[in-house]
Amino acid sequence: MTIVEKHLRPGVLVMELSGRISSLNECQEIDRHVSQHIQRGDKHLIFDLTAVNHVDSAAIGQIVKSHSSLKKSGGMLRLAGPNAMVAGVLRLTHVDQVIEVFPTAAAASESFPAEK
Repeated sequence: MTIVEKHLRPGVLVMELSGRISSLNECQEIDRHVSQHIQRGDKHLIFDLTAVNHVDSAAIGQIVKSHSSLKKSGGMLRLAGPNAMVAGVLRLTHVDQVIEVFPTAAAASESFPAEK
């Protein structure tokens, strides 16, 4: 798994994830990135899943944990671009009913309130 970070607009950070998200090490890496951004005051994160080809229960757990951590800090998490397999897992686990899923990171970015 790799993570590339970029800002789409002020206050909105995209974490472009790629490859497989299926091990404790990968989940811990995601958790470290999210924790760092919360400490910096970043409130709006998007996990761009376009290049993710596999997720397992550990990955789903980490997505939910990231959502919870951001929500507790006054922030929000959005998911973007999951392929059919990943989208199916999100539906099966009902994560898509808790965290909004968008076709693209740009669409997810527009769902956040404007920064003041």
